[in-house]
Amino acid sequence: MINLLSNLKIAVPDKIFIKDPESSDLGKRIIQNSIVLIDDIGFDNFTFKKLGAKIGSNESSVYRYFENKHKLLLYLTSWYWAWIEYQLVFATHNMTDTEEKLVKAIETVTKTIQEDVTFSHINEVKLNTIIINEYSKSYLTKEVDTENKEGYFVVYKRLIGRIKDMILTINPDYKYASSLASTVVEGALHQHYLVEHFPSITDCNTKITPTDYFKNVVFNAIKTN
Repeated sequence: MINLLSNLKIAVPDKIFIKDPESSDLGKRIIQNSIVLIDDIGFDNFTFKKLGAKIGSNESSVYRYFENKHKLLLYLTSWYWAWIEYQLVFATHNMTDTEEKLVKAIETVTKTIQEDVTFSHINEVKLNTIIINEYSKSYLTKEVDTENKEGYFVVYKRLIGRIKDMILTINPDYKYASSLASTVVEGALHQHYLVEHFPSITDCNTKITPTDYFKNVVFNAIKTN
């Protein structure tokens, strides 16, 4: 299976980058080390100068791939959601039971992340930590509407759309499918953050996972309705 997937390429909207980082060894090192560095020092303290020093290259070489660090964050978040979408589609495509399919989808977007050996230059565990801590910074900007029109968030919205469609397959009369689907995806990040930093205000812990919580929320909502 690893051999079959070795040529898989996660697609990121091409307007986000100047040059595709997947197209060169330097580009892959930029992505690999940016994940490590952002996870280590946080996005606010992250700069291309620090990244250049880490990869042993000039700061200008990073600018050949990304216009600024905001675009780099958009790349990382888009890659992450595309990777989650790939896992969701792969895990559910042969399922015929609609409820089992939705359960698997919820598990995929809410689970604790394990590293994927298919992509050797990306540490998905560290990237997941970045998504939990920093994802909102990719869209809480003055430019969000313009960037949305440019398609920067298409992967994220497509993932939520897949879950929405699964909800409507089970209950076509449910009025809040989009809201519920986006709550699962976004809420999972928040619950993982609370477990790590504010455990007193969440019921999720080592025994009750965000997956348990959101399966309860989703199925109670769509069946009650």
